[in-house]
Amino acid sequence: MNTLSSFRVLVVPGLYNSGPLHWQSRWQRLYPSFERVEQAQWDAPVLEVWSERLQQQLRQSEQPVLAIAHSFGCLTTVHSALSEIPNLAGALLVAPADPDKFDVSAAVNGRLPVPSIVVGSLNDPWMESRRARHWAKIWGAEFIDAGALGHINAESNLGDWLYGQSLLQTLVGQVALA
Repeated sequence: MNTLSSFRVLVVPGLYNSGPLHWQSRWQRLYPSFERVEQAQWDAPVLEVWSERLQQQLRQSEQPVLAIAHSFGCLTTVHSALSEIPNLAGALLVAPADPDKFDVSAAVNGRLPVPSIVVGSLNDPWMESRRARHWAKIWGAEFIDAGALGHINAESNLGDWLYGQSLLQTLVGQVALA
């Protein structure tokens, strides 16, 4: 039976990185083995550049990888997964940015080859809930409506976001069944 410790876990932040109060940063403090995918320019979201950075991390992995992505990091993760990069086992895609806003829809249009969960918010300014549901369907991902949590970031005041951690455990179970 797979457990979280069976995986290398990569945290894939979005635009401007995730600050210390963001749930991704809090999870890294709770789980010191989680690694952040660092970008050279956090204020310049270029899909191919960000995706290449993630793909470098995936290629270097000796363990299967779970990606925990937020916002533009979700698009980065999807783009990498569609490139058939080895070692990606599953993806938790939280509050994805709308691909249309970054003119990358064609680059992220396809069914993901790994189990994935998309978490959307009813009042997310970066992607309306119906659009998040639409993209989850295209990606072949389970869609979770998290309610009205804004962009599911530090401003959402989620603390350690226990519900998100439970979704990560759900993903571990899905990967075990895949």
